[in-house]
Amino acid sequence: MTSATQPGLTIGALAARVGMTVRNVRAYAGRGLLPPPRLQGRTGLYDEEHLARLTVIQQMLAEGYTLAAVERVLAHVPSGVTGAGLALHKALLTPWLPEEPEVLDRDGLAARAGAPIDDDLLALIVELGVVVPRPDGTLEVVSPTLLRAGLQVAALGIPADKVVVAQQKVAEHAAAAARVYVELFRDSVWRAFADAGQPEDEWPRVQQAVERVQPVASQALLASFRIAMAAAVDDALGEELSGES
Repeated sequence: MTSATQPGLTIGALAARVGMTVRNVRAYAGRGLLPPPRLQGRTGLYDEEHLARLTVIQQMLAEGYTLAAVERVLAHVPSGVTGAGLALHKALLTPWLPEEPEVLDRDGLAARAGAPIDDDLLALIVELGVVVPRPDGTLEVVSPTLLRAGLQVAALGIPADKVVVAQQKVAEHAAAAARVYVELFRDSVWRAFADAGQPEDEWPRVQQAVERVQPVASQALLASFRIAMAAAVDDALGEELSGES
């Protein structure tokens, strides 16, 4: 804790420092976005970590992220992380945030699919992990984009169970590709930085590297997939035209 926050800030002073209302600060604390304050008697006192987290909340909301997205980022940040460390976590996690899930009933899912959803198809979609049944009988669509893609493939006449198997294989390859780039970043950038004691003047360079990993990895993966897809289609057509099985 720095002298700027010694001996601690009351919730009113904290709210004033970040330009929020006390009501908003209490709401964020109630959602678990802030660690508990240090108690002095019956008064809660707040410090740098609370200031840093509230600043990240403000930044992400201003950038158009939902409060649920903010929660997903801060849930992965260890307690006690402030300043450049918190900024690095935000830069690392924000580009990879999953889509906002949607909640539909069975009829809504059928309307989205453009066809009835029978029990077998629903079971397969649940197995894929794209849809999660909720206690109230509704369905949470974890990835609307993935659901649309799967339904579009099924609409081509490909059996739903084969779509599920294909997507499971694709997910495995995607996970492997992600590990390649994460390990590349960790071995080439992070470990040297960590071994040097995480010098303060190196944080901007590391954060810039983190911010560039996502678009670079995505572009490289898409380019590789296009090349591989073209080669696979060419090979398949050649086999079909030559009569090979």
